[in-house]
Amino acid sequence: MVFVTAEIGTNHMGSLDLAKKLIDVAKSSGCDAVKFQKRNVEKVYSKKFLDSPLESPWGSTQREMRQHREFSLKQFQLIDKHCKKRKIPWYVSCWDIESQIR
Repeated sequence: MVFVTAEIGTNHMGSLDLAKKLIDVAKSSGCDAVKFQKRNVEKVYSKKFLDSPLESPWGSTQREMRQHREFSLKQFQLIDKHCKKRKIPWYVSCWDIESQIR
């Protein structure tokens, strides 16, 4: 049996609307599930890296860009609701213990 998971990761760029569209595309493409990622940027990346410059629509450092792309528990609850409505399972890979969602 083949089980296909669409890796959404943080490609939603912090947008719940974009995340929902990616879920819908995955479902209509025949994927069996979708997967997101969650991390505590302060725990996963070094201060030097997070303070490094990066021009983006969300700020001027790696920290600002990466924090913007992390969903909150409330946002993941909305993802759960959307996935249930679309009848597609979802899950999250956590990069650190603090990011585990219960």
